[in-house]
Amino acid sequence: MCGNKRVHGRGKRPAALLAVLPILVLLLAAACGRGEGQGPVSRVAGIVQAKLRGRPVLRVEKSEFVNADFRAYLDATDTDAKSLPAESLSRLFDRFVDEKILLEAARERGIVLSEDEKKEFLARLAVDAISASEPGRSETAPPEGAFDRLLVEKYTFLVVRDTRVDGGEVLAYYEQNKKDFLLQERIQVSQILVDTEEKAVSVLRRLERTGEPEFRAIALEESLGPESSKKGVMGVFQPGDLPADMEKVIFALDEGRTSQVVESAYGFHIFRLDRKFPPALQTESEAAPEIQKRIMAQKMKDVLAAHLGGLKDTLSWRALTENLFFTYQRLDE
Repeated sequence: MCGNKRVHGRGKRPAALLAVLPILVLLLAAACGRGEGQGPVSRVAGIVQAKLRGRPVLRVEKSEFVNADFRAYLDATDTDAKSLPAESLSRLFDRFVDEKILLEAARERGIVLSEDEKKEFLARLAVDAISASEPGRSETAPPEGAFDRLLVEKYTFLVVRDTRVDGGEVLAYYEQNKKDFLLQERIQVSQILVDTEEKAVSVLRRLERTGEPEFRAIALEESLGPESSKKGVMGVFQPGDLPADMEKVIFALDEGRTSQVVESAYGFHIFRLDRKFPPALQTESEAAPEIQKRIMAQKMKDVLAAHLGGLKDTLSWRALTENLFFTYQRLDE
């Protein structure tokens, strides 16, 4: 580590990376703009872009990164760079800088990925590709820079892994932020879902002369909904949780009553409003898991920001923002 050499991009540091694990899954993507139009203006633009792609935009110790590297970083997702304003691209470049500094630190400390970690990562990519209907992606061909980002993720975990939240912090947060834990009116809802309107009308007629036991039996035996094994119980919801057309029907019901037939893209529904819960304040114990998550996230951000700031003071690095393919905007502008 070149701890005695401190070089910074034009007197300002890019913004500190403030994110919780997985730390660098926050990549907004952009596609390369390559100036492929016709005519003299387009040809000139293409020449300019070609020169820009080869210009250095970041140096970290002995490593140099060019516009093409930043574009590859952006190409990790399908976001079009041309659709993003300069301010958004600037913040993404800040994250790019932070990642490369963390990557250098990981390498200097001898942190490496095991073969098992790489295999697990490739397996996860394969599952994600199947879920996203991308059968052409090979398990053995990860996206460019994927292992580097995984190494940064591993290093980041090592930095923040000792972060803890104690009971006193949870209680203090609860007392200072009780308004965040006020629950709106909530309802427990059940449903019977069938595939034809004729069958739904038949079920509704059967329910007119019976009560909850018949509803539960029909939901268990005939409903096509994923909650049929739970006798139709969908769960507890508050306003905004369900599609608006369904909410309009359900919230208008009295407790213990069933709705008329409601058609949707999934089929034909008959809803039952099982129970209404009035607005209430969560207890500390009920709110504790969410509070712990919030405090932990903030602590991890703070720990990582401080660590990254230390790296920027000790490593030799420079951001050459004047060479970027867009006009970089600093946070203080």
